[in-house]
Amino acid sequence: MEKETAGQRKNNRKNSQWKDVWRRLKKNRLAMFGLFVLVLLVLVAIFADVIAPYGYDEQNYSEMFQFPSWRHPMGTDNFGRDIFSRIIYGARISLQIGFISLTGSAVVGSILGACAGYYGGVADTVIMRCADILMSIPRTVLAIAIATTLGPGLTNAMIAVAISSIPNFARVVRASTLTVKDQEYIEAARAIGASDARIIARYIFPNVLAPIIVQATLGVGTAIILAASLSFLGLGIEPPTPEWGSMLSSARSYMRDYWYMVTFPGLAIMVTVLALNLFGDGLRDALDPKLKK
Repeated sequence: MEKETAGQRKNNRKNSQWKDVWRRLKKNRLAMFGLFVLVLLVLVAIFADVIAPYGYDEQNYSEMFQFPSWRHPMGTDNFGRDIFSRIIYGARISLQIGFISLTGSAVVGSILGACAGYYGGVADTVIMRCADILMSIPRTVLAIAIATTLGPGLTNAMIAVAISSIPNFARVVRASTLTVKDQEYIEAARAIGASDARIIARYIFPNVLAPIIVQATLGVGTAIILAASLSFLGLGIEPPTPEWGSMLSSARSYMRDYWYMVTFPGLAIMVTVLALNLFGDGLRDALDPKLKK
């Protein structure tokens, strides 16, 4: 029988580690519930055209301000649009903002944090002082300032959310990089002449991936709330594109008489963020080596 190569042994160890993570994650019922809700929301967003009984901008002035019924499970708004259909389409927009903006901020923040932790010195000082300046400004205020400068719109809202999240990733990755950059395998890579870029990409990033994943999972919920806040203030998604925050903003004038117009978009935001937080907490526990059994 052929002997295993070093690469095969390394891949087997990685597969075994991820199997252990999945095994511990499955034991956390709240985390699995959050994962189930997230998968359901993603499927709803993907198949919104099939699931939604009406178009998100389909108006019927003869059915304005109708309370929830069999025909309209979540009622209709001031333009006679079906709120249930708009929430389904809104899932596509909100999840898109959350995942895309956090992916961008994770990539940029991880690169900056890894460079700061690996090189130290002037690079560390400049990058982290810039991150400290951004973190000294409340995220909502920073996102509002960026969105105000760029103007309303889906792309600008994602940019505003992404920029406000970069410092968090930079700090997390820098701290993790400092703990691994002096390990023996890093010294060995330097000894054989590996470039700094190769060491960071090949040896440091895989070993700091766990905190990045956890930070991203927990950050998506915050990004969705932040995007909803921008839309609520008129700085995010422009009508008639359905976004849960903009739906809340449009309905606030009618909330005394038509409670359902603000209740269901608010519940959509709450359920999504709760599911992300439950899954993120469970994933953090599963990836924590101190909790291995």
